[in-house]
Order: sequence, then C-alpha cells, then structure tokens
Amino acid sequence: MIGGVADHVHVLGNLTKRFPTAKVLEILKKDSSKFVKTLDSSLGDFHWQDGYGLFSVSPSHFDPVRKYILNQEEHHKRETFQEEYLRILKKYRAAYDERYLWD
Repeated sequence: MIGGVADHVHVLGNLTKRFPTAKVLEILKKDSSKFVKTLDSSLGDFHWQDGYGLFSVSPSHFDPVRKYILNQEEHHKRETFQEEYLRILKKYRAAYDERYLWD
C-alpha cells in the first residue's frame, strides 16, 4: 500500500531476504520519479530526498498501518511529519543525528 501527503510518502509492503532493502527503495524511487516527471512539464526537476526511514511492522499490525496510511492527511493536522518521526525514533530508541534527517 502506498499513500502520501505533501511532504512524505508511506509504503507498506512485504520485504524478503531475496531483495536488499536499499535496492528495493532505489528502484521504487527511480521508477516513481520517472513517472512523476511524465505528469507535467513543471515536474521535470522532481527528485526524492536521498534518505529514507524504514520501520518493521509485525503482520498483526498491518491493518492499523493500512488505516493510518489512508488517514494521513487527517492525522497530520494534529502532528506534523517531523514531530511524528522524531517521536517514533525516540520511542524505539533508534540512534539518529537530526542534522541528517531533513533535506
């Protein structure tokens, strides 16, 4: 499932050991960037940021995550993407350097 708002996109999928995550994201970004550029000539300079965030989700949480993705616009009226991202990183004690989080 894919859904997004003005400043970010969420993708929910099943990744396997057969395909390295970085390669999957490289192909996803490359192909979607090419597609976006076909939509309008004003989008010729479109590109994704270099980085990405990747979180694992247990199968038992797929449905709530799907619902979240469908309801992002409403959710981000209460909490910005940056606020949410930092909250999740802190909640799960993920190491990060904020200098490299935002383009």
